[in-house]
Amino acid sequence: MTDAINMERLVKVSMKIKAKLAEEQAAFDAVEKGLKEQLDLVTAEIKDALKAQGLESARTVYGLVTLKTTRRYYAQDWDAMHKFMRDNDLLALLEKRIAQRNMQTFLDENPGMVPPGLNSMSELTVSITSPRK
Repeated sequence: MTDAINMERLVKVSMKIKAKLAEEQAAFDAVEKGLKEQLDLVTAEIKDALKAQGLESARTVYGLVTLKTTRRYYAQDWDAMHKFMRDNDLLALLEKRIAQRNMQTFLDENPGMVPPGLNSMSELTVSITSPRK
């Protein structure tokens, strides 16, 4: 009986901690959002000032500010992109990360087929869900 009471108490404490964490995270997110908006405004002003002066960088007593161009690439048609990469042996264009759910589905559907060099790690976790009302 004491094990059941202990489990009830542990779950209750766990739920209280999760609620407090969610509350604190929400407060932090609001502050972070406001600070990021302010930083974006200041950064835009700095960028405009550098461009207006025809500069790519400026040294201040607080630090060196530099304009740089960041380029990101996106695929509009993943089937065509995959075909292009296979046809031209360009798999190195992909990031080296396995889609976890897709790999699990593949392994579940093909139990005797394990890609060479594949490692896995399992971790036992605790999941607590609130009772339905």
